[in-house]
Amino acid sequence: MTHQVHIIGGGMAGSEAAWQLAQAGIKVRLSEMRGAGHMTPAHQTDGLAELVCSNSFRSDDAQNNAVGLLHQEMRDLGSIIMAQAEKARVPAGSALAVDRDIFSAHVTRALSDHPNVEIVRERIDALPSSGLTIIATGPLTAEPLSHSIGAATGMDSLAFFDAIAPIVYRDSIDMGICWMQSRWDKGETKDYINCPMDKAQYDAFVQGLLDGPKTEFKEWETNTPYFEGCMPIEVMASRGVETLRHGPMKPMGLDDPRTGRWPYAVVQLRQDNALGTLWNMVGFQTKLKHAAQVELFRTIPGLEQAEFARLGGLHRNTFIQSPRLLDATLRLKSAPHIRFAGQMTGCEGYVESAAIGLIAARFAVAELGGRTLPPPPVTSALGALLSHVTGGAEADTFQPMNVNFGLMPPPDGRVKKKERKAAYTTRARADFGAWAREFGLLEGAALPV
Repeated sequence: MTHQVHIIGGGMAGSEAAWQLAQAGIKVRLSEMRGAGHMTPAHQTDGLAELVCSNSFRSDDAQNNAVGLLHQEMRDLGSIIMAQAEKARVPAGSALAVDRDIFSAHVTRALSDHPNVEIVRERIDALPSSGLTIIATGPLTAEPLSHSIGAATGMDSLAFFDAIAPIVYRDSIDMGICWMQSRWDKGETKDYINCPMDKAQYDAFVQGLLDGPKTEFKEWETNTPYFEGCMPIEVMASRGVETLRHGPMKPMGLDDPRTGRWPYAVVQLRQDNALGTLWNMVGFQTKLKHAAQVELFRTIPGLEQAEFARLGGLHRNTFIQSPRLLDATLRLKSAPHIRFAGQMTGCEGYVESAAIGLIAARFAVAELGGRTLPPPPVTSALGALLSHVTGGAEADTFQPMNVNFGLMPPPDGRVKKKERKAAYTTRARADFGAWAREFGLLEGAALPV
């Protein structure tokens, strides 16, 4: 099949971009190195859109949360990621979490069956010299392509660490000690397993995190900064003994049914697959060595006999200085036939990566049709995220960022604090809707080339 756009990378951004282009009638070549004898340090399969860190797309509340608002904007634009996430959904309170295997299988099947998509299992080692291209290789881009990107941009890529949380088998958790509850009882069901700790248990656990043997890294990795959203738990613990009690182990809003009171600290686990047999330890990304993880995590009340389907790990992520290198439509200024999308641009998170893949594809659709598509309004979640990576952030200190209300301009006039989120989302829905309607982008709208 002769292609009009070449997408390199079959993760969240590449899969979303391929779908958007294909739905617009554009022929796509999707190159993915997994399945061609290559693998990354974090992936385990060759499935498209494989989730490697958490199984959560975070809040699905479009009225009070910026990422929930981004979910809705993506749904409006016919996102494959959001559609297949709904099919693979597992209980997670007000969050959108999925069975990662089912989700990846659905995305892979939908793209494989699309007549406008050709999936090629191959590793691309250099930036194409011509032809519309979207680079969506993610934070684990293979070294040869990374070198090619560095040569094209004239500077080294930045880097940071990303950590993976352990996964526990449900039947190895002692529910005589643990209980099911969502914090503050949000959501219609009790979607989290809670493991309570008293002060002595918590203090011993924190000391174990600090003393436990850690994975050693190569010299070039030692000064690489962590992204705050995936901070290893032992790094958080090093910031002060109380840090974890106000972070992933906070007990607020969780009533131990045995006492009727909040414990001193709580470890939460969230369902990781549709069968409910696998549960991940929320916020427990770690660089502890595997044996040390097993020993320490089995000191957590209720996890004394825990069996682990996967232990925590750590890998190096790379991203480009997008505010300096990319134009407002994600094109590489030095080679405008190339667009970047996903985490490589410096956005952070599954949903954010897919969203940047989506808008990169929409820009390409317009370009192929001889039209100009202005970026979404900065008052919207998608527009604010795009603006951040294409110029809103300071290039010299640029770091990965999740979507948040802080990326949007404040609402006009004086708004009470408790009404601010609603003010942001109401304005965003109106402005985004007007932009999408003006340019014929709403789901089901015609997308002529």
